[in-house]
Amino acid sequence: MVIVPRAVKRALKPILSPALLAWERMESGVSYDPTSAGIISDPYDTYDRLRVNDPVHRMRLINGWVLTRYEDVDTVLRDHRRFSKNDGHKDEYRSMLHHDPPDHTRLRSLVSKAFTPRAVRELHPRVQRIVVDLLDELEGKDKFDLIENFAFPMPVTVIAEMLGVPAQDMDRFKDWSNDISLTIEPSLRDDQVRRVERASEELYSYFEGIIEQRRREPQDDMITALLNAEDEGDRLTHEELLGTLVLLLVAGNETTRNLIGNGMRALLKHPDQLQKLRNNADLLDSAINELLRYDSPVQLDGRLVHSDTEVAGHRIRAGQRILCAIGAANRDPSMFSEPNKLDIERNERNHIAFGRGIHHCLGAPLAMLEARAAFSALLDRFSSITLVSEPMYREQVVLRGVKELWVEVEWSAG
Repeated sequence: MVIVPRAVKRALKPILSPALLAWERMESGVSYDPTSAGIISDPYDTYDRLRVNDPVHRMRLINGWVLTRYEDVDTVLRDHRRFSKNDGHKDEYRSMLHHDPPDHTRLRSLVSKAFTPRAVRELHPRVQRIVVDLLDELEGKDKFDLIENFAFPMPVTVIAEMLGVPAQDMDRFKDWSNDISLTIEPSLRDDQVRRVERASEELYSYFEGIIEQRRREPQDDMITALLNAEDEGDRLTHEELLGTLVLLLVAGNETTRNLIGNGMRALLKHPDQLQKLRNNADLLDSAINELLRYDSPVQLDGRLVHSDTEVAGHRIRAGQRILCAIGAANRDPSMFSEPNKLDIERNERNHIAFGRGIHHCLGAPLAMLEARAAFSALLDRFSSITLVSEPMYREQVVLRGVKELWVEVEWSAG
């Protein structure tokens, strides 16, 4: 049975929310409701107000705090001893994402073998082929949804092939991934909790079948490698293996999809930057890092305080939660000049989009490889790309990404 963490089940109470938000405004002059339609659409004005008026903000909705300054976010994310990813909830299926050392160290060590620089470099030809095939399928269309037809299937096909699961199950992965990704949201409605539970049960059952096949017939894929992975005599338990596979599928899909979707939206809203990238392919890495900073695929990262401590002079009590606003830190003017401006030639590249400390994104090199292949191919295959309509963002707080990105294109000659 898959258990949804209690922290996830603790939905914001609609009746209490207005009163709690009013309390916040009385205390600090500003309030923060990450689930509001306005913030889901554009959180950055609110981040600016929080950073100026109350950078270590008492967030009454979760009986915790939200941090918006780069320095504070960076400090908390690096300090796993004071600020924990483990909320104390017992769940044998939990992945390394929700563990502290020594469990986190052991799990990450076993999984990291699949993400070495050499292993990622060897994926390059296959990633390129997947990108080309997806664009070939669009040949002749002058209008399409870039998310549905490219930004989603590209990374999910890559991670599915790495794991060794059939690509024809991609549509099922999309639904499972969309629902399970809700588990890292700070609050959920009852219907969302049910979606998470159903998707988790179905995906675990799916992976159970694949694992049994690999036990009988090992393959050259990540599931077989994880079954055989051993570090100083230690192996993944069956439950840890299932939790890891779910994490890899969801994380390998969600963040890269959002990077491509958010990044293309930003470029299309700033045609001067899009043209600059067209004119100079050497700016590609700089552009991707700027897109990660400008509209980060992961906006919030939560921690639990196990012992009374201080952050920037504020007393934080044991049992309280801290939301590190990565999206706000990445637009902190103390770190980035003109932070609300998209500048693909920006020299300040110390963004926190991939996290910090021991939980720095294990798949960051793969995400960068996929992004290079995606943006390069899109600019190469289309001489013109324009937005058909203003895209709507998915109703999620932690993972920020557009639902659809309808574009009109002109195909390059040849």
